[in-house]
Amino acid sequence: MSESHVLEAQQRERAGKGAARRARRNGRIPGVIYGAGKDPVLVTFDPGTLDREIYQKPGFFTRLYDIRVEGVRGKQLAICRDLQLDPVTDRPRHLDFLRVSAKTEVTIEVPVHFTGEEESPGLKRGGVLNVVRHTVEMLCRADNMPAYIEVPLAGLEINDSAHISSVKLPEGARPTIEDRDFTIATIAAPSAVKAEAAEEQAEVEAEHVAEEAGEAEEAPAEEEAGAEGTEEGGKEKAE
Repeated sequence: MSESHVLEAQQRERAGKGAARRARRNGRIPGVIYGAGKDPVLVTFDPGTLDREIYQKPGFFTRLYDIRVEGVRGKQLAICRDLQLDPVTDRPRHLDFLRVSAKTEVTIEVPVHFTGEEESPGLKRGGVLNVVRHTVEMLCRADNMPAYIEVPLAGLEINDSAHISSVKLPEGARPTIEDRDFTIATIAAPSAVKAEAAEEQAEVEAEHVAEEAGEAEEAPAEEEAGAEGTEEGGKEKAE
């Protein structure tokens, strides 16, 4: 079961870009808490706290928060639904939090972690792990959100794939894609092997072209020799 993480916030009075800019000038990060049939609450967060939650702990978007807003009574259980980053500094500019209850079923992107790399014959032979999905969209209860799922690679050879069916999913969680056994990663052939195979193919094609060219040159020569033999035979008959 997911534990809620406390996140302190201060209430702000006004919405709009101007108010958000003022909050950032004052060293705060603006945000909003909405949903569950209640009025939105405009808030600001401490940037240092957000940095720790976003960049130093895994699973920010799969974490249940107990947001404690100064001056607002009651719990604000919520998950982050949107995070806007500054295009230059890559620091948080605005956050949207969705109110949930512990039993609310939510759709989240769950990060993928790989295990058993050292037990994959394909990787041992120089194969390359080609990640098709870095996250998997899943449905689960808000109080049971997995921080990540583990995808086993043990036993996989080159050109083998790891599918969602090989993943042990947390109890009560399921992927939103249910109509197929989708691929999460593949073991691709190493570039060196691919290049070597391409060179061999090129050599075979070059030899084939050379053989065809040689046969084309031999054919006119044989025709000329045949023509000369015919002429000589005609002269002998005439003589």
